[in-house]
Amino acid sequence: MTTYRELLSQVKQDIVEIDAAALASALASAAPPLLIDVREPDEYEQGAIAQAIHIPRGFLESRIEATAPDRTQRIVLSCASGARSAFGAKALEELGYSDVVSLAGGFSGWKQGGFAWSEPKVLDAERRRRYSRHLVIPEVGEPGQLKLLSSKVLMIGAGGLGSPSALYLAAAGVGTIGIVDDDVVDASNLQRQVIHNMDRIGTPKSESAKQTLTALNPDVDVIEYRERLNSSNIDRIIAGYDVIVDGTDNFPTRYLLNDASLIHRIPVVHASIFRFEGQLTVFQPFVGPCYRCLFPEPPPAELAPSCAEGGVLGVLPGIMGTLQATEAIKLLLGIGDPLVGRLLLVDALDMAFHEVQLRRDPGCLVCGEHAAPIEYIDYDEFCAGGAHAAAH
Repeated sequence: MTTYRELLSQVKQDIVEIDAAALASALASAAPPLLIDVREPDEYEQGAIAQAIHIPRGFLESRIEATAPDRTQRIVLSCASGARSAFGAKALEELGYSDVVSLAGGFSGWKQGGFAWSEPKVLDAERRRRYSRHLVIPEVGEPGQLKLLSSKVLMIGAGGLGSPSALYLAAAGVGTIGIVDDDVVDASNLQRQVIHNMDRIGTPKSESAKQTLTALNPDVDVIEYRERLNSSNIDRIIAGYDVIVDGTDNFPTRYLLNDASLIHRIPVVHASIFRFEGQLTVFQPFVGPCYRCLFPEPPPAELAPSCAEGGVLGVLPGIMGTLQATEAIKLLLGIGDPLVGRLLLVDALDMAFHEVQLRRDPGCLVCGEHAAPIEYIDYDEFCAGGAHAAAH
């Protein structure tokens, strides 16, 4: 029978090891290797090499393809003393990875050599339980969850679209959610605005939303803005946010928000709803088209009735708002393919989804090639028919 020491000795003969000094030099080079720390979470929390990605040894084979899709990439594995990383290197070679090495002496040897290390920012046990389903997704994991917890999303409106968006962003652990709404809860809202309830009729919507979100997830800091967006307060309100979720229902606010997002270079996840139909896109400043590229001038009022005038199926904003939350999370984590330059059309009556490609307008007054510096205008007048007189 082969003993553990004999097996480890044999494995080390089959793999390549690197010492701490050579690894330090490689990490400082123009093309550093991918460093993976395979220790257990409690070990990793006590200190790690700054560049290391943490994948516990028991998950290495199942997560490596998402972390390192290129099997020719140089990979260095590190553990406490160099044993688990040796076995891990052998396993990765068997999976077809051609350039895998193990750190001789492990993290202990690294520290003894006097090389830099730090205590990584990690989730505590309570947050690991709360976000456990995120942590097992390679595209999110602990680094992604920590990023969500440090992110800031501004919700424009706590109504039909803002309700599901805010609920799912809070549940996902977005650390700061700002809510802009100067309205109060009305009985007619409750058919679709699921963040509110009967007991809160007459309560400011931002306050009602804050109560719901903080009860759902105490990790979330909800900031209320009980005011209507206008040109005098928008710069103050949106500054510092990473993503804006647009749940507005009027054209003046949409044009104002568009111009401000371009000035501050903050992406906007936009949605609109009417009866059984919804639209969704992402306005990424100076990457894809902006709102004015799509609508240089607002459509006539008779072609764009409000939900109060035309109605809306109560569940539709739930669908669209949830999609908005999805796009916001993708933007925050830098994953997937956000709807930049694409317009998603949803027909709930036929349950049909269609996509339309969008392009930036090189002649756009606010984001085009020869656009002048943006100055806020009277957007109510602009949307009432003064578009030609109200140029930037």
